[in-house]
Amino acid sequence: MKIAVLTSGILPVPAVQGGAVENLVDFYLEYNDQHQLHDITVYSVWHPDVEQHPARQSGVNHYIYIKVNTLANRTRKCLFSHLHKDGYYHHSIEYFLWKAIQRIKKEHYDLIIVENRPGFVLMLKQSVMCPVVLHLHNGFLNPDTKNAQEIFDGYQHIISVSDFITAQVNSINPAIRKCSTVYNAIDLQHFYSSPSYPRERVGIVDEDFLLVYSGRLREEKGILPLIQAVKKLDTIPHLKLLIIGASGYGKGQQPSPFVLRLTAECESISSQVVFTGFIDYHDVPSYLKMADVAVVPSMWEEPFGLTVVEAMAVGLPLITTRSGGIPEICQNVATIVERDHIADNLAAAILDLYEHPEKRKQMAAASLERSKLFDKETYAKNVFAALEKLETT
Repeated sequence: MKIAVLTSGILPVPAVQGGAVENLVDFYLEYNDQHQLHDITVYSVWHPDVEQHPARQSGVNHYIYIKVNTLANRTRKCLFSHLHKDGYYHHSIEYFLWKAIQRIKKEHYDLIIVENRPGFVLMLKQSVMCPVVLHLHNGFLNPDTKNAQEIFDGYQHIISVSDFITAQVNSINPAIRKCSTVYNAIDLQHFYSSPSYPRERVGIVDEDFLLVYSGRLREEKGILPLIQAVKKLDTIPHLKLLIIGASGYGKGQQPSPFVLRLTAECESISSQVVFTGFIDYHDVPSYLKMADVAVVPSMWEEPFGLTVVEAMAVGLPLITTRSGGIPEICQNVATIVERDHIADNLAAAILDLYEHPEKRKQMAAASLERSKLFDKETYAKNVFAALEKLETT
């Protein structure tokens, strides 16, 4: 098939600036390059680091870049926003989509894949005749979504990242099962093979019982109740918490108001909590492997939870919450707590694992085994299998 991939209009592909969705697009493009399956053209925002990227040497994957942040294009975006006040998204995203459609209309594609922007179909259906598939990574399409039925009707099929999200989408029109699940993935071999950094790197010693949180420092991620749980556990000697991440992406960020709130919360236990700040994703496995237990205390309906898979892939016992798609990802291998009275529940789960080292050992082995379901090759194969089913219907 000749396929166009419409990215989100924020971060570039290849994922030179990171981004979970962009990395996942890279995974299936890499697989396509290896197996020569389809002729794929990716429409992405431009960034200077893409120019010499080796992925652009592929004979089957092609990249068309749209510049949106030059002075000239910022002026054009401003004009565009005045002329198109009824856009579904922010005018910068709408401008990217409009520019991409001008290029798409000059080609003849068998299929268009929209990455995580459900509303793109509203403009696409006015301009193109080929089928459009949505690859949905978040809970952006459900019965409460603006124009939900029109968007749902506009896609031939929708691929979501968890059964939790699939159920939300299918509830828009229960008579039509248009959405199916393909689980996300990580580069397992990188996580398996990365060495552990020495604990001294972050001021931790061998006798410390080390919890680790990894991810963005946002309120909905549950890091505040995790700190509150640690404060309740004064009966555990040498208890430490390693917090990997920052409020956003990239180094040199100023602390957000929420991060300042977290540091204030830690004042009475400052010797027990280590904030790493932003860590390059390549180094994350080596930091995770320092720990005894991983905690993913999400307080919102997490669509999937890549940090859950990352913790499993380094063989850590895992404590997490009953949130969105998380329970199906770590089924039967994690301690799952309820979000009501979350700090108390986390404290009880941490104490249980501290007191039962044999249980930690068993959970660690189960985590590692479960992680094998989420490798990038299986993910890419399943994405293309879902597309090939459409081709035969």
